[in-house]
Amino acid sequence: MSTTTKLAELPLTERLMQMEALWDSLCREPEQELSPPWHAAVLAEREPELARGEHEDWNTVKSRLHTATLRSSKTS
Repeated sequence: MSTTTKLAELPLTERLMQMEALWDSLCREPEQELSPPWHAAVLAEREPELARGEHEDWNTVKSRLHTATLRSSKTS
């Protein structure tokens, strides 16, 4: 049985605790780069686009997706 399968069988609270422990272990290794090298360049490129309003913030996107999901479930 794989680790992923074992985790999926745990109650939600236990999975969240495991996820937090994993994240904490990653954050304790500052010398390790958590983002790939190209990520900084993409973020720098998109920052002016965001300032010009060319991208939506995450809450706006979630709301739009939620509304679309509700609409599509009513038509199915």
